[in-house]
Amino acid sequence: MIKIAPSILAADPLNLERDARRMMAAGCDWLHVDVMDAHFVPNLAFSPDAVRRLAEIAAVPLDVHLMMDEPEKYIGVFLDAGADRLTIHAEANGDPGAMLREIHRRGARTGLAIKPGTGTERVAPWMGETDLILTMTVEPGFGGQQLEEPVLDKIAELRRMGYRGEIEADGGINEQNLPRLIEKGLSVAVMGTALFHAADPAEMMVRLHAMGAGVPEK
Repeated sequence: MIKIAPSILAADPLNLERDARRMMAAGCDWLHVDVMDAHFVPNLAFSPDAVRRLAEIAAVPLDVHLMMDEPEKYIGVFLDAGADRLTIHAEANGDPGAMLREIHRRGARTGLAIKPGTGTERVAPWMGETDLILTMTVEPGFGGQQLEEPVLDKIAELRRMGYRGEIEADGGINEQNLPRLIEKGLSVAVMGTALFHAADPAEMMVRLHAMGAGVPEK
């Protein structure tokens, strides 16, 4: 079954708790939290305090995505705040392997992300050290963008390369294009605007999960 991870970036900033609870009540699998430093991407979002407060109410894993120039400095901070999964970018400064090993050492799940313009060869050296590979399907920074179709082939390519962990996609995913992502080998869909603006998120969640009913657990 496809996992659905609503992106808190699309929530009402004055009602984060309300919207997070709404998504959990609707049956989401994870909550996705984007952390942006206004350098690596042109936006600023979510502090360790926000993650800590979400962790206090979360009944599902917190999937924290560090979109930062120097993620190594903040790995401990966000793990202490309550991140269950911590994703760093292959394009960021530092040694990805060392950071992934540190996240594992701290008892959390790891993720390695690439932007739309980055090839899958960038993550190849660390495929055996990461639990998840995140393929950004839009340029990271802002919600509400349209999915970039050429990125879909990266998902299939990662599966052809033998990657058996979770493959996550983030950006412009909706009920119409999700089936094509699943066909390529996607196992986790980060959804923002489409889900938070749905008239009935619980009803939509049932339909989304049904799309991946034939996908084996990773």
